[in-house]
Amino acid sequence: MIQLILIIASVVFIVAISVILIKYFAMPQRVDTVRKLIKQGKNQAAAKLAKQIIAKNPKDYPAHYYLGKAYLADNRSELALMEFKMINENALFGPSLPEVPFRQEFAALQMKFNHNEEALKEYLILTKLDSMNATNFLNAGKIYEQMNRKDLALGFYQRCIKLEPKNAQAHGSLGYILFLAKQYVDAKRELDLAIRLSPETYANYYYLGKLLKEAKDLGAAVKAFDKAQRDSEFKQKALIERATCYIIANRYDNAQIDLQRAIELDKDESKNDTLYARYFLATCYEKSRKIEKAIEQWEKIYKRSRSFRDVAAKLQEYKDLQTNDNLKDYLTCSDAEFSELCKNITLKALGLAAQQIETKKNGCQMIASEAKEGDWRNMRKQMIMLRFFRDPEPVEDTDVREVLDKSKAANCTKAYIIISSEFSRAAVQFAENRPVELVPKTKLEEFLAKANS
Repeated sequence: MIQLILIIASVVFIVAISVILIKYFAMPQRVDTVRKLIKQGKNQAAAKLAKQIIAKNPKDYPAHYYLGKAYLADNRSELALMEFKMINENALFGPSLPEVPFRQEFAALQMKFNHNEEALKEYLILTKLDSMNATNFLNAGKIYEQMNRKDLALGFYQRCIKLEPKNAQAHGSLGYILFLAKQYVDAKRELDLAIRLSPETYANYYYLGKLLKEAKDLGAAVKAFDKAQRDSEFKQKALIERATCYIIANRYDNAQIDLQRAIELDKDESKNDTLYARYFLATCYEKSRKIEKAIEQWEKIYKRSRSFRDVAAKLQEYKDLQTNDNLKDYLTCSDAEFSELCKNITLKALGLAAQQIETKKNGCQMIASEAKEGDWRNMRKQMIMLRFFRDPEPVEDTDVREVLDKSKAANCTKAYIIISSEFSRAAVQFAENRPVELVPKTKLEEFLAKANS
């Protein structure tokens, strides 16, 4: 009997040892087979085998890990994320499940789903576990930048550069943050370095272009935006920015071409950048006195976003063009027609005869004298300067100062500034007690009525 018990005990012991040996030798071999199947591109077979292993041992976290990797390789990211989350919550890391590679993959997966806070946690852990890896600091900086924590992003980019001085991406990102902080000299240095290190990273040309535009170096900015267009992500933005350079330079035809191209890139007009493209296109039309085309663009913007910049105010401002033909003519007629209209205003509304008239980019300038009926050539000792504006922007004190200086140089005793918009408060204050009369849009409408009566 004792012998029988000893035999049974021996059998039980052998079975137990066998189970242990299978667990610690056979199962790892099967997990290794899963890894090899993934490497061979046999993702479905790998996933099937991993599931079989997990069915027998749900706490086999290496099997869970490779199941997640099989899902990733098979573009089943949602399932991969579920496996990785479960591992992160429960697993003990070791030789069979190394922590650093896992967290790198987990962080990248979180970023793919725009789980920025979760991804940031992983990268911050990685900066401790793998502190000599510059990429960890770079990615942490990117997330801080996306979270609008640019002060923290800056520090991580600097740490990345310290570890990897020739990291073009870090130099470019650092340059952009410095640009936003208005540290233009340092920003340009970083962006120039990023471009030297990686000439085909065209996003850096976009930020360099913005910096150059801010510095009023429009020619160089245009060249930078030319190259930035090669990046599909920045193509529309670069076209819009280049167009704004042309607008600043009063090259409205060039700007219109770029803005039309920018609009066409967004077929369903879902991007906010497209609204900006239409807005600047309207600006071109407005400054070129193609008011009806400008209104058309503002109306399209207004349908998408009623609160977009000053579109509602612009539509209200030009609403009276539908019923006021006189004002419409003033704003939209050709330069030659405008000069004749201004002569008519001068004579019929002010009783002055034009002696000299000069076309300006946003109106015209005239020297006149008191007129005798039917005599345009009558010369008087007291000459008066008139400056007509048809610019949508408010007239500032600098404009008033310029007109007065020219009036004095021409030996005029008084000046009129007649506009289709409004005068700024500073302009009104400057004009007080000076030989100049400010004529805003409301008064202009009265002058136009007299001129056309």
